[in-house]
Amino acid sequence: EKLFEISGHLVNFREGMFGAMDVEGGAYRPKPMNCPGHICIYESKQRSYRDLPIRYAEFGTVYRYERSGVLHGMLRVRGFTQDDAHVFCTPSQVPSEIERLLDLVDEMLRVFGYPYTIELATKPENALGGDAMWSEAIDTLAAVLKSRGQEYTVDEGGGAFYGPKLDFKLIDAIGRKWQGPTVQLDFNLPERFGLEYVGEDNARHRPIMLHRVLVGSMERFVGGLLEHFAGAFPVWLAPEQVRVLPITDVESDVARDVTNRLKAAQIRAHLDARSETLKYRVAEGARMKIPYMLVIGKREAQDGTVAVNVRGAGKEQKPLPLQLDDFIARVKQEISARSVDLGIKASPLARGETDPR
Repeated sequence: EKLFEISGHLVNFREGMFGAMDVEGGAYRPKPMNCPGHICIYESKQRSYRDLPIRYAEFGTVYRYERSGVLHGMLRVRGFTQDDAHVFCTPSQVPSEIERLLDLVDEMLRVFGYPYTIELATKPENALGGDAMWSEAIDTLAAVLKSRGQEYTVDEGGGAFYGPKLDFKLIDAIGRKWQGPTVQLDFNLPERFGLEYVGEDNARHRPIMLHRVLVGSMERFVGGLLEHFAGAFPVWLAPEQVRVLPITDVESDVARDVTNRLKAAQIRAHLDARSETLKYRVAEGARMKIPYMLVIGKREAQDGTVAVNVRGAGKEQKPLPLQLDDFIARVKQEISARSVDLGIKASPLARGETDPR
């Protein structure tokens, strides 16, 4: 509990913390934040300016008290895993470290296909530290954004009690905004914990601390992804990437070999050789939003090809015939590129043509 008293969480975040437990006469609380732990690592030994920047990161479980009425599935929970990182650096290193973090945020959101907006959250009423310290921190964040040509809005009073922050709001497929990555600039916690490093002048100096999360709550982020993609994940993210469907028992051995070759290529594949009709199995795979279903009939078994059913293809489109090696190469390229859209497209039916399946 002493850590959170020093950090200011005990006063400024008390309503979001669980009560203290007595452990052998000492007061302990489930941690609501990871930052005091990283501070303990930093101050475990003397640091030099040559050591900086020092970057710590972890997938740490944190616990925050939420009223039962606001709990909501994976989106609002009391215990969650946070991808927390903290950077300890010199004042001159702050702009380049923020640039580095913003590049990382941009890459991550591009991979997941999220457009986003940025909010610069400023000094709240319960802020620690003086106005001059806050103004310098806010100006630093704003200057980095302006140098990158990134637009932002100001969230007056929305900062953390220990420093201003950049909040990234993710925009999902239906226009809703979700809390996303956060980058915070902190002059206060290094001061409260008395953090130091030895400078080039052999004098002791106070480091600057940066807080960052990319996804925030892992549970909330996964819940948001489910909502964003409505379960139709990009192939690289789909739990089951390919389903193999033999038309009859005669093609089962060939289909099993195809499945094994897909798995050997590190593609998440499943063989569905049940006795149900092909139409039933294709419809079930469509309901499960499998990106690609490979149909194998007599012709495919003879030719060494697969008929690719692409998720979302309409009745006016037919399966695409491909050599298995070609299909594997194209899917692996799609996975490697982390494409949001499916790279293989179904073929349109010609006028008067019917689906051969």
